Amino acid sequence: MNYIPNTDADRADMLAVIGVPSVADLFHDVPEKQRFPELDLPPALSEMEVLQELQALADENDDLNHVSCFLGAGAYNHFVPSVVDSLIRRGEFYSAYTPYQAEISQGTLQAHFEYQSMICALTGMETSNVSHYDGATATAEAVIMALQVGRGKRSKVVLSPTLHPQYRAVVRTYTQGMGIQIAGEDAPLGDLAALAGPAGADSACVVVQNPDFLGRLYTPAEMQGLADKVHAAGAFFIVVTDPVSLGLFVPPGQYGADVVCGEGQPMGNALSFGGPYLGFFATKLSEVRKSSGRIVGQTVDTDGKRGFVLTLSTREQHIRREKASSNICSNQALNALAAAMYLAAMGKYGLRTVAELSYHKAHYAAGLIAALDGYEVKAAGLFFKEFVVRCPKPVALINQALLDEFGILGGYDLGSDYPELKDHMLLCVTEMNSRAEIKQLVDALEELAGSDDLAALDGEEAAQ
Repeated sequence: MNYIPNTDADRADMLAVIGVPSVADLFHDVPEKQRFPELDLPPALSEMEVLQELQALADENDDLNHVSCFLGAGAYNHFVPSVVDSLIRRGEFYSAYTPYQAEISQGTLQAHFEYQSMICALTGMETSNVSHYDGATATAEAVIMALQVGRGKRSKVVLSPTLHPQYRAVVRTYTQGMGIQIAGEDAPLGDLAALAGPAGADSACVVVQNPDFLGRLYTPAEMQGLADKVHAAGAFFIVVTDPVSLGLFVPPGQYGADVVCGEGQPMGNALSFGGPYLGFFATKLSEVRKSSGRIVGQTVDTDGKRGFVLTLSTREQHIRREKASSNICSNQALNALAAAMYLAAMGKYGLRTVAELSYHKAHYAAGLIAALDGYEVKAAGLFFKEFVVRCPKPVALINQALLDEFGILGGYDLGSDYPELKDHMLLCVTEMNSRAEIKQLVDALEELAGSDDLAALDGEEAAQ
């Protein structure tokens, strides 16, 4: 923020206006004993010295510029073109919030419209809103939408057990107190057919992730088969997906999805310690009035020139709260703008290249790891850029050793969410991982499999 200096004369004039003798009198409500406590602060530093100290503290942290990353599980290390960060820092974008007045918000509205158009093209759906907080929120909003379409007569929500565990938790938070029954989470992992069973006449929706949380990629025929059964029961078919995968594989709109949503972070948004991210949300035009968030439309003005307006905005700021389809109060517009810039910069061929590189590098890594003694790649069927590996020792111990000894950020410990997958690691490989990094990971895993130090730690952990 800008520094605005005030002279002694300025202060005196302001105090005179409000009728107070001194600045200290502004704090007369604070007990005198507490007004000026002794502060144990270090000596004052110059700006240069402060920056040097902060840089030294920052250098003690690991970051993805200095370690190899094989961690995914919903947040992914993809390349972000420099143009994205450069453009979103422009003042007209960086400071813009809600385009309440269309006549003075044409730039922001057009950027939102372009984002929606690209999300529709990517997902194969007819309409898109201008984003939610994150993938979990977008998923929960899709469930709320399905419940509203059912007019409260359908009270069951079927969640795939391989839907992101945190997304499932957020759905539960959103629907608590609504008398909603959550089903499907006890189905066998990866068994789509098992989800059709709970989808009866009382079901509002079935939510499936593709590729799922364990990395498995279901074929269009498998997904269409489930979609047909869900629709036969009169329920919504909601598909959570990785947007990068859609650069290579069939979009959900082509195999019967009613809503396509997910985490938009892979599209031009940095990992940033977990946020802010954005949730993308696309649906059919027939149900657009039940969708949450805002939708920007293209029109013409009185002179016949192209213009943009808020066509639909079902949020509580714009209409009566009790009539709103959602009371979400922000939409991560800057993150959505970054996603639009990323998609425009990459183009359909660039996005396909990112998806192909991630796919082939992941399969290359999986092949090398599968050949190691003590490790087993549990990739049943197809997978995109993530796959499950059964490890010979606890994942937490392996990950700590990978980071401390090899400078590698390892995979996600699946045992924390799936007890049956104890000692199983979810590894992620993207276009950012070089052949040398993959080889280093494989060599490190091989070495750690026979490490006496890890064996000793494993024994201590078991004893505790």
